[in-house]
Amino acid sequence: MSTRELVVLGTASQVPTRHRNQNGYLLRWDGEGFLFDPGEGTQRQMLRAGVAATDITRICITHFHGDHTLGLPGVIQRLSLDAVKHPVHAHFPASGAHYFERLRHATSFYEQADLREHPIAEDGSFTIGKLTLEARRLSHPVEAFGYRLVEPDGRTMLPERLREHGIEGPDVGRLQREGRLRDTSLDDVSVPRRGQRFAFVMDTRLCDAVYALAEDTDMLVIESTFLAEDTRLARDFGHLTARQAARVAAESGVRQLVLTHFSQRYPEPERFLDEAKAEFDGEIVVAEDLERVQVPKRRSSPAGHPAP
Repeated sequence: MSTRELVVLGTASQVPTRHRNQNGYLLRWDGEGFLFDPGEGTQRQMLRAGVAATDITRICITHFHGDHTLGLPGVIQRLSLDAVKHPVHAHFPASGAHYFERLRHATSFYEQADLREHPIAEDGSFTIGKLTLEARRLSHPVEAFGYRLVEPDGRTMLPERLREHGIEGPDVGRLQREGRLRDTSLDDVSVPRRGQRFAFVMDTRLCDAVYALAEDTDMLVIESTFLAEDTRLARDFGHLTARQAARVAAESGVRQLVLTHFSQRYPEPERFLDEAKAEFDGEIVVAEDLERVQVPKRRSSPAGHPAP
């Protein structure tokens, strides 16, 4: 069985609080582990959440403010300490490459992990097996990029249709590869299966890239640093309010909205939920540290056939 879930390691913006660590999120996606924006304390939060260094295959940095990166030295050194065998790819804004270098070699350690750097200078995409990782520039006082993970569309084979056409064993794979087997086409024995989509949007004002990243996602993890009463502060400092984040979700066809990156000025998390509910009637999660949020199951396939 594949695992697709978000492990929340920290949800505080700028500084930790008594109940919230600085940022940190691990997205488990089948055999991949995407670590987003590891702030200070991430290594300990990983331990508390049951996340091992060996789970990480990608590190994705949105921008080089401390609450999104100060956990990098510990995580990077842990990759070597635990002798992680597989390559770990690091994506980050190219304009902050000097910061990444300092964080990577913040102290002396025996480096043996295979950490491969992928600086991002402009909007673009990376191929990860059958997946595509997209990056788009956001609007923040320092250069920042948001990320979007896209699984390609596919087909769901229908066992009863396969039996009707007398197709079994290796012939099923051959039909999938070639699209036709004798008088039977792939359309005769399958239905379309929509690929899943995930987006991660941190520190930014409203901009076109926010909507592009969020479009038709199954899960949108998005900052909601401020409440609407402080919209001017949000704009001035390059952030979103919970209401703006929820409106993006509503206008972009998002299925599940995960709000995070909360300012310490608001001690009542239910206020973020109340504000978001006024704009978005889908599933809303106000993220808590160490919470696990499952990526929603696939939408149903056409003709009443459930998707896997």
